[in-house]
Amino acid sequence: MAQNKSLKPLKIKIIDEKSFKLIGCVFYGDPFHSKEEWNTENEIGSLWNRFLKLCYENADLLQKEVINDLAYEVHLQPEDYKETGKFYVYVGVEVKKMKEMPLEMFCKTFPATKYAIFTFKGEDMFRGGEYIWNEWLPNSNYEEAFPYMALAYDKNRFLGLDNKESEIDFYVPVKSKDKGE
Repeated sequence: MAQNKSLKPLKIKIIDEKSFKLIGCVFYGDPFHSKEEWNTENEIGSLWNRFLKLCYENADLLQKEVINDLAYEVHLQPEDYKETGKFYVYVGVEVKKMKEMPLEMFCKTFPATKYAIFTFKGEDMFRGGEYIWNEWLPNSNYEEAFPYMALAYDKNRFLGLDNKESEIDFYVPVKSKDKGE
């Protein structure tokens, strides 16, 4: 089946080791059992709504610690993912330190690693993972370093799921395929 256009990211960059400390909310299970992917009415949409409500209610506390204008949605695959189809979805914002945090929120530190960052725009956002895992990773000098990926939503570039000008960054933890590195 021929496709109308080739799926390509706006840009790809590799960044040196970075560790993320996020504060946010978590879901475990099949987040698409009620609605398909990229739908505000599925479990991920509900998770975002809960997170944003908590951010609003705790704005004074969070405002002091948030590092940038990015919000992250991390998909983490446990060892039994292939058998169960269930995984963790963590949504949050990057923080410096959290001496105090809302009881309903969780703090998660992601390991220091290199990241391949892919920027997709408009309808290509919905198929970004397809390009990354089916085309780029198999043909690159990299492989996944950890079983997760993060979507980064920049408040100045993400304008909603239905907006063709919206951009999303996919962060994929990578390591060199070379055994010597």
